[in-house]
Amino acid sequence: MAFEAAGAAELFLLARVLFGGVLAFTGLNLFMNAGGMIPYAEAKGLPAPAASVYGSGGLLVFSGLLVVVGAYPVVAAGALAVFLLSSAVTMHDFWAVPEDQRQDEMTQFLKNVAMAGGAVALLAVAGTAWPYSLALGAV
Repeated sequence: MAFEAAGAAELFLLARVLFGGVLAFTGLNLFMNAGGMIPYAEAKGLPAPAASVYGSGGLLVFSGLLVVVGAYPVVAAGALAVFLLSSAVTMHDFWAVPEDQRQDEMTQFLKNVAMAGGAVALLAVAGTAWPYSLALGAV
């Protein structure tokens, strides 16, 4: 139904690969650079900075890959939307940082909000059959 137009299924697959792939890579980057990320999380006041960094990395890798392969789309897209919005507010609070950090934090904040929008869009179509997917957990 939603992917009947010519090329729509292939474009949706491309969108999933781009979106989920970037998020999975971001999660891997958190693992590879945890030594620098943990002090940043601590400076932002997270109660368990190491667990937060590794947990965030795992969520991004796992959910990103689920989006790519089209498995458990409600869980993957929902988790990503919640994570991206919450991390935008808690980690990239551009309104509360010194002037010299404001632009970088605002860019990261807006990136997270935009990616959350993508996750919400995927959540909106999570109840339909995704073309080129494993079809696990689909409604």
